[in-house]
Amino acid sequence: MGTGEQRYGEFVGVRRHGYVAELVLDRPKAMNAVSSEMARSVAAACDALAADASVRVTVLTSTHERAFCVGADLKERNSFTDAELVRQRPTARACYTGVLDLPMPTVAAVHGFALGGGYELALACDLIVADATAVVGLPEVSVGVLPGGGGTQLLPRRVGAARAAELVFTARRVEAAEARELGMVDVLVDAGEDRTQALELAGRIAANSPVGLRAAKRAMRLGHGLDLRAGLEVEDAAWRSVAFSGDRAEGVAAFNEKRKPQWPGE
Repeated sequence: MGTGEQRYGEFVGVRRHGYVAELVLDRPKAMNAVSSEMARSVAAACDALAADASVRVTVLTSTHERAFCVGADLKERNSFTDAELVRQRPTARACYTGVLDLPMPTVAAVHGFALGGGYELALACDLIVADATAVVGLPEVSVGVLPGGGGTQLLPRRVGAARAAELVFTARRVEAAEARELGMVDVLVDAGEDRTQALELAGRIAANSPVGLRAAKRAMRLGHGLDLRAGLEVEDAAWRSVAFSGDRAEGVAAFNEKRKPQWPGE
């Protein structure tokens, strides 16, 4: 568990903070607009993180001072022929699904503009910490497309169908305080504190059983939208996957011995 940075192409890095991995968007000259190259790098970084059992929480951050991510690289998109746009679509999707499919809990640290695909990257995380400068939204219909990085599916799951429809159809940008009120973000912090507070939250999460965390995330993701009985079956399957784990044995022993658990992670 080193603390150095692993680079994935020019625009993406991964830093380690003990059991917490920080996935860094680092294309500041373009306000982290997601080009094809950046999309491939995010997907590659997520593949590596998903395969690393020592990562208990991933935090998605940005190096740009005024923007988390402004969405798709429209300059690049404008240069595509129709055939090139179709060929690029799997690359774009792999970026967003890479974050969405990470097996451990994920936290986005948002400041400044998080618009379109930028907000969709945050939506792909389990929790969103936003600072007071954050402006979020899905403005795609204003440029003739629709939220295609998961926004039409993830936003309704956060804020409800009617509220999501209003936000998508009007293409409006939502400032931090209202975003928190609507449930578009989860935690609102002072300006400049999003990364610090997201890493702190991740550290608190990472103190818990990695086996339990991943199973809980899996149960919540798979059970969402099912009827109650079906959802409880998903939960039961997840419980059975951890009931005889080393983490469960250590957790019970540590509780009885009044000490902090030393999770084996298996």
